[in-house]
Formats: sequence, C-alpha cells, structure tokens
Amino acid sequence: MEVTKKEPVVDSVDEKDVQVGVITDLDEGEVFLRQHGFTNEDVQGLLDDEARNKAVVRKVDLILLPLLAGTYMLQYIDKSALAYSAVFDLLKSTHMSSNEYSWLASIFYIAYLVAEYPWNVLAQKTNLAKVVSCNIVAWGAMLMITASCSSFTGMAICRFLLGVFEAPITPCFMMIIGMWYTRSQQPFRAGVFYSCNGVGAMVGGVLTFGIGQIKTIAVWRAIYLILGGITICWGIVMLFFLPGDVLSAKRFNLEDKALLIGRGRLGRTGIINHQIKWNQIREALVDPQVWILFFFTLFNEVVNGGIANFSKLIIKGLTHDSLTTVALGIPFGAFQVVWVLSGTYFASRFANYRTIVMFAYLIPTIIGIALMWKLDHATHKVGVLFSYYIVGAYVCSLVLALQMPATNLGGYTKRSTGVAFVFLAYCAGNIIGPHAFLAKEAPIYQTGCKVLLACSSAQAALTVCLRWLLARRNKQRDAAAAAANESGAPLEVDESADLTDFEVSSQLSDLVFDKLLIDSQNPNFRYVL
Repeated sequence: MEVTKKEPVVDSVDEKDVQVGVITDLDEGEVFLRQHGFTNEDVQGLLDDEARNKAVVRKVDLILLPLLAGTYMLQYIDKSALAYSAVFDLLKSTHMSSNEYSWLASIFYIAYLVAEYPWNVLAQKTNLAKVVSCNIVAWGAMLMITASCSSFTGMAICRFLLGVFEAPITPCFMMIIGMWYTRSQQPFRAGVFYSCNGVGAMVGGVLTFGIGQIKTIAVWRAIYLILGGITICWGIVMLFFLPGDVLSAKRFNLEDKALLIGRGRLGRTGIINHQIKWNQIREALVDPQVWILFFFTLFNEVVNGGIANFSKLIIKGLTHDSLTTVALGIPFGAFQVVWVLSGTYFASRFANYRTIVMFAYLIPTIIGIALMWKLDHATHKVGVLFSYYIVGAYVCSLVLALQMPATNLGGYTKRSTGVAFVFLAYCAGNIIGPHAFLAKEAPIYQTGCKVLLACSSAQAALTVCLRWLLARRNKQRDAAAAAANESGAPLEVDESADLTDFEVSSQLSDLVFDKLLIDSQNPNFRYVL
C-alpha cells in the first residue's frame, strides 16, 4: 500500500525544539511522523497492510538478527575464554590459586556492574549502535592484551576492563528488540540472539579443541590472541551495518519507518526518547514488578556464575583430560539452543504464557542440579554428564525475564532504567555464584549445588508472584475501564506521548475519569503475562 505523503509539518514541531528539550511529552517517533506529514490515518493504513508488515518484519530480521546473533556468539566465547584457558595451562603459567581464579570470574561482573548504567545512559543520549560497536572493538583489543599477562594482577586488570567494554551489549540489545518489534514478536527474537550463547558454547568448544593442538606457544595465550582478533574484525562490521534506531536507519524508506513507529504504538511503549526523565527513573525504582525481576535475575545469575565458571572443571573431574573435557562440553551448547528457541517460541506463539514458560523451564535445571549433587561421579559418569546438559534450561527463563522490562514498562526512560536495574542483578549474581564452589569440594562442589538448588527454587516462587502481580494490575485496569465506560468518560489517551505504564496524559488529568483509575494507572496499558 502506498501512502500519499503530505508536506512536512515543520511549523508544529521544530527540530531545534526537539534538540533542546522543549517538547518533553512526545515520543521521538511521533515527532518524526509529524515532521514528515504522516497522519494517524496514514499510519493506520500502513498497519492494515498485512503484506507490507510481513515484508518490513522480514527486512528487519535480515538486517538485525545476524548482527545481534553474531555478536552474542562472540561475547559468550570471549567471556568463556577464561574457563577454556583454565582447562589448559592458565593457572600454572600465571601462578594462580583456585581462589584467585574465582575472583577473576567475579571481577568481570564487578566491572559490568559499575559500567553498565553509564553506558546505558550514553546509549540513550547519543547513538546506541556506535556505543555497542566501539565497545566490541575495545573488548577484542583487551582480549589480545590479556595474552601478555603473567600474573594474577595483570589478569585481573584485563578482566576488569573486559567487563567494562562488554557491559552495554545485552541491555542495549534488549532495547533494540523492544524498539524494532511488537511485544508479541519480542520474546522469540530475543531468544534467537540469546540462543547463540549455546552456539557459542559449541563453536567455542570446537575452536578451542583446534587451538589446543598448537605447540609453539602456550595454548591459553593462543586462545586469547585468536579470539581477540576475530572480535575486532566483527566490531568493525557492526560499526558499519548496525542501525542506530528506527528513525535514522538508512536502509528503510519513510513509509517503512512510519510503519515501524506505528507498530511501536501498539504496545504503548514508544520508540525512542533521548531526554532523561527523572520522574520515570523514580517510578522504575519503586515498581514491584522491577524488584521481582531484579531478584529473579539475581538468583538466576548465581546459578549461571557457578555453572559457567566451574562446569568444565566438574567435567574434567570425570575425564582428567583437557581436550576430552572441551569436547564433552560441546553438547551443552546444543541443549541450550534447544531450550532457548523452544521456550521463546512458545512464549511468542501463545498469549500470556511467558511466566508459565519461565516457571516450566526452571524444572529441568532443578532436576539437573540435584542429580549432579547426588549421583556418584565415579560410577554414574553418563548420568552426571546428562544432568549437566539439562541444567542449562534456566537460560530460557532468563531471556524472558530480561525482556520483561522492555516489554512491560511504558516510557523510554523507565524502560531503559528498568533494563539497567535488572542487569545490576545480572552482574551481582555472577559475582556471587563462583564463590559458592569451594576448591576443597572438587569435583562435586556440594555447597555450590545446594546454593544453586535454593536459587532455582526461589526463582520458581518469584515467577508465581510476578504472574499474580501483573494479572492483578490488568484486572484493575479492566475494571476501571468498564466503570469509565458506564460513566461516559473518554478512554482514549494520546498514543504519541512518552508515558509510563502508570502515567496519565495531560488530556485526562483534569477529568473525573482519572479518579476511577487505580494509583493513576495508564488506562490503556496492559501487561504481558
């Protein structure tokens, strides 16, 4: 369908006004529509064109998903370089103890914790794609520098800086998915790039197995040099091809951009707003939904921190051979791909199934941890290995939880703050997790298994609480809307406003209708369960 374009409405929305922040309530997608003469009827016409919608989504998939997936695969491999190196000669070459190795795993996430929110703010105020791409090049360079280290101190400094440069990747990717896709499409798309953790586990295992044949230099140094060089090249590719946002994307025409903005309206979450709104930050920090997701992610990453850094040492306890250990870790990646893609598909395919999938995919993790703890590692090696493979189901629950703030929070600043706050828990959990695995308990690590089991069980309880909270809010809004209809009060709110899920637009603020709302809730916003 072709839209008859009107002359840009430059008088009503001046570009300078946007830059200096005179216009504070409009989402920048709406500013774009007004500047280029698109009316609500034009946008609705584009939304009604099913063929055009499918074509645009397919185009977005082809442009974005390979870039996000490739980056995530490399990020997983690069983060895991420490674990791969430990299987070979890292600890001996750098004279590190097992306790110092645990701290290297934690230092990465301490840096992540410190750097993540500043990067998030910079990405919102400048160009998200450039922030991501430059950091990829920087962390690749840091990997190569790590190969020159010969002590715990040098490794710790490099590991800290690696965490700083990797910090913006996942939060920015979640914001990208929230910007380009509708709420029903977001879980599976997030699952596509996050499943590349599993692809990374397989590719990294094969790559490390090959690097392990090198005899000329220390294997662990070769791992860092080769992975760093690959990452730098990929960062340059991202710099040229990753679009910064819908409005500035060069490979989409004006009608495509108008359609993408209209699709963003459907969930009432907006496209982008470069202005930091402090009231939305405050609202994010007192929202119970954000706190439930915070603790869910914290417990999840305690599990992840332990599994990611000590699983290969557990396997090595079964084989005592470095190359065999690397090879046996490859199927874990394949299982992870299946877990993430299947779970996110179900969450996208069936309405309001996200929290149900989050709960269901914790069950294999709980079973796997219990088996790793209780099975005899000498006589039931296959059982221990299979239990390790099924433990990775928790990653699917994490993907859905990480996408929740971008999906279920209105207002661009509130969404970015919610995403950043949940990722603080992501960092904290990965800092805590490795320290539950005591060297004296190798290779079973009984204390670690107990901690992981408790965390997974707590996650299941939090999932039930989250579903109850969101369902209750939806019922309250349905009741308020029904009461408003009976009273004859208007229900429409300005879709172009950059409102949170609790803000009421100025056009309703003076009406009696607003008294019918529960806690000033946005009457047209509904949460995805």
